[in-house]
Amino acid sequence: MTKDYRVTESMETMASIGVTTLTTEDLLSIIIGSHVKAEKLLHQEATLLTEKQDELKYLAEQDFDSLKYVCSLTKAEAARILAAMELGKRIVNIPAMKSKHISSPGDAVKYLMPALRYETHEKFVVMLLNTKNHLIRIKQIAEGSLASAVVHPREVYAPAVVAHAASIVVAHNHPSGDPYPGKQDRSLTRALEESGKVLGIPLVDHLIIGDGRYYSFKEHAEL
Repeated sequence: MTKDYRVTESMETMASIGVTTLTTEDLLSIIIGSHVKAEKLLHQEATLLTEKQDELKYLAEQDFDSLKYVCSLTKAEAARILAAMELGKRIVNIPAMKSKHISSPGDAVKYLMPALRYETHEKFVVMLLNTKNHLIRIKQIAEGSLASAVVHPREVYAPAVVAHAASIVVAHNHPSGDPYPGKQDRSLTRALEESGKVLGIPLVDHLIIGDGRYYSFKEHAEL
């Protein structure tokens, strides 16, 4: 009875003085339908959250099974949270999606940061561009472990050839949050650059996405 009252109270507060006045706990309680579960989700065992700097970042990193089993939510509750998080990511990405012209590393990052920032495993994607540097499409090439995703130049350039792309931008995330490239990242960049020269589809940039930060090989004059 108490938990229902708190949810109702949060909804009434939202209606009367605005949604921005609600705490994260209040918002989650409305989504889940239970203030008790929302409170437990944000303030449960220290082993889950003490090493996380931000509660929302922690939630954004979870998949369906994690929310359901680790966080003890029902299927419906886990689905609601995932849906809310996905809507948030898409809203952040709206400005980039409206403008498909990729004229700088920053333009590409606007597309990629919302999608890759919170991934817990490495994902490697390629952005296919036409002769005017307009985005044709983004295609995921590989998904790997916590530390790496195995990629071969032929897998990267195959969709570019099929789509008649004029150039490409490749990108992958570092789940650690640190976008600084490693030896393998640099080797792959060189291999992709050489392959692009042979095929006549130049590699415009290789971006590494971290937690709110990125590394551009082009900006660092490595391309």
